[in-house]
Amino acid sequence: MIRVLLVDDQELIRQALRKLLEVEDGIEVAGEAGDGVEALAVLAARPADVALVDARMPRMDGVELVTRMAADHPGVAVLMLSTFDEDEYIFGALRAGARGYLLKDASPDELVTAIHKVANGQTVLGDVVAARLVAELRSRPSRPARAPEVTELPGRDVLSPRELEVARLLAVGASNREIAARLSLSEGTVKNHVSSMLRKLGLPDRTRLALYFSSGSRQV
Repeated sequence: MIRVLLVDDQELIRQALRKLLEVEDGIEVAGEAGDGVEALAVLAARPADVALVDARMPRMDGVELVTRMAADHPGVAVLMLSTFDEDEYIFGALRAGARGYLLKDASPDELVTAIHKVANGQTVLGDVVAARLVAELRSRPSRPARAPEVTELPGRDVLSPRELEVARLLAVGASNREIAARLSLSEGTVKNHVSSMLRKLGLPDRTRLALYFSSGSRQV
């Protein structure tokens, strides 16, 4: 059972999240908090496995809360769930130790899947956030040395021609919706191609896949 703490300054959002998660098998709501200060107090009394944390809150915002939780409650996986996609929140939260960052327009299925993934130690980024991260990394000067874990991965010969087309667009930060529109595919088909590439290349998530193909160590 995954115990989830809801941290958002809007009670309406917390109520909606509670109703969504209470009907999910394997998930229970461990508690609620309206800001970071209250969240730390709740965690001191009731353990949680995952915390859904808003970025902008009074008294203690999401980034500061992630920093405090990384020090005081390292066993709690933080999934940021926010309306805001500003760099200061995205990169601040990830640097502080958040396992994932989704925008509040994510679908219920995406949110539930993300909770299970971060509880299992995986990193989850929404399409917009992943594209922002890839763009930021691509803007930095490339390093001459290649990372060992990348050079040890299989080459592009294990991918199908269609998967390579998806990879080209993924490497420049395109979302699933944008890739689907460019290649005249459904978003579900694009997701299937991404999952297939992750399996074939032995990569853990979409972000690493995008970085793999956007790096100078592989030409797609």
